[in-house]
Amino acid sequence: MTMKARVSTDALGNITVHMEGGLDFENNSPFQQELESLTRENPSSTITIDMHGLDFVGSSGIGMFVDTIKSINRRREQIKMSNVKIEFLKVFKLYDMDFLEIIEDQFDDDQTMNLSQRFMGKRRTFEN
Repeated sequence: MTMKARVSTDALGNITVHMEGGLDFENNSPFQQELESLTRENPSSTITIDMHGLDFVGSSGIGMFVDTIKSINRRREQIKMSNVKIEFLKVFKLYDMDFLEIIEDQFDDDQTMNLSQRFMGKRRTFEN
């Protein structure tokens, strides 16, 4: 499965990585290298990984993905995640409950709102 990542920067210098396709073991290493490079080149920027266009998260790549982001955030909490689909939240929860802390609340339906309440009492912040 292929994955594409489009990088955009806002007026404040914050970066959004828009992911499309699937995240698995094969494409995890290039993505990891790109994240490391972005954090090195932009140490004061917040990097948001937008998972709206992601259709698949394979169990073989989830560990590397989570470990990469946690490793980067140990140095400085720099990476956040947004638009995470409910099926991916379940996978992240199974792998590492602490990882859910970096997911931004943008839940816009009742099913995910209930999930939000179960995951550390986060509140709804989606605005349209």
